Amino acid sequence: MKLYGYFRSSASFRVRIALNLKGLAFEQESVQLPSGQQLSPEFRALNPQALVPVLDDGGALLTQSLAIIEYLDETHPQPPLLPAEPLARARVRSLALLTACDIHPLNNLKVLKYLSGTLKLDEARRNAWYRHWIAEGLSAMEKRLANEAGTGEFSHGAQPTLADCCLVPQIFNAKRYGCDLASYPVVMGVFERCMALDVFQKAAPLNQPDAEN
Repeated sequence: MKLYGYFRSSASFRVRIALNLKGLAFEQESVQLPSGQQLSPEFRALNPQALVPVLDDGGALLTQSLAIIEYLDETHPQPPLLPAEPLARARVRSLALLTACDIHPLNNLKVLKYLSGTLKLDEARRNAWYRHWIAEGLSAMEKRLANEAGTGEFSHGAQPTLADCCLVPQIFNAKRYGCDLASYPVVMGVFERCMALDVFQKAAPLNQPDAEN
């Protein structure tokens, strides 16, 4: 397998975590987002959306991080990243989507570039936008993890799931932008237990071959 991604990309980070949890070997191909390499004709031939990650599995090209992770879970079922029981499965998907669809899209690189470039927001106002949406999403996540019976050592139960694959990269980004995370003790407890595991550490941005020195 070959994973086209970028070391700081949250979506690429999610897939690296899943690949590591599954114990799957993969080659990495860096796509330099800051320089716009994702907009090149060569990369658009892999993904017309010009987004990372792209997973090449024997010539089959897969895009969209959650679809890739569910594909990996279906083709390499152990350890499972989604519970077998339908209600638990729906809960894990719901938590994953809270991060991947309601927090991350408002704060990804192309949105931040549009805010500072086209809309001419200065750094302070752009960062205020970022922190606002982080607070909105993580406040909801904190309430869910604190109050729902399915929460365990991890977002759901005693093993990492798809929900944790999504949560951990978002916390990395929140830390990078100086967000105050003290109001989310349950969320941060899950994050810290994830990061105590080698598979999460190996997937972390600064441990990637294209990480900036």
